[in-house]
Amino acid sequence: MKQTFYTLCIALVLAMLAMGCAKPPTAEMNNATEAVTRAENDSNAVTYAGGSIARAKDALARMNSEAAAKRYDSARSYAAEAIAAAERAINDGRTGAERARNEAANFIADLKPLLAETEQGINAARAARLPLDFKSIDTEFDTARSNIAQAEAAYAGSRYAETIDRGRAARLGLNSINQQLSTATLGVTRRK
Repeated sequence: MKQTFYTLCIALVLAMLAMGCAKPPTAEMNNATEAVTRAENDSNAVTYAGGSIARAKDALARMNSEAAAKRYDSARSYAAEAIAAAERAINDGRTGAERARNEAANFIADLKPLLAETEQGINAARAARLPLDFKSIDTEFDTARSNIAQAEAAYAGSRYAETIDRGRAARLGLNSINQQLSTATLGVTRRK
């Protein structure tokens, strides 16, 4: 019985010494810090994957807290979580940027025929002498054309959100002009 007691005491002391001598997972913690820093400095990740960056930063903070409390297994686990979230943010950012680029390119491509169609409509309305305020329509058309040019410049600069915003403004202006042309045409047709 005494031997069992002594064996248990020795095992307990050795376990306590092993826990006291445990080393922090320095390499894993450094890797986690570097991964989160990379994600924070990736413009696509910041723009399109903010939630994943927030999760990575949260895991990093928990990792540091656990390491400070000498709970190294937990710190190691949070380090792995931070690395995974940071890598996910970078991948999601890349995917989001690609999706935004494609959407912006499609937006610009759709505007060119609408611009040409609207210009033809304005010229036809002028030739038909429709009762319209052509000075106002020309100003609105010039604004739409300017918005398209700015959308193209934003696209060339990889500013896809701005591309879409400018494209929407241009489309709204062109649709407004086409609505005016359509209303004037219907008005003249009904009088005949």
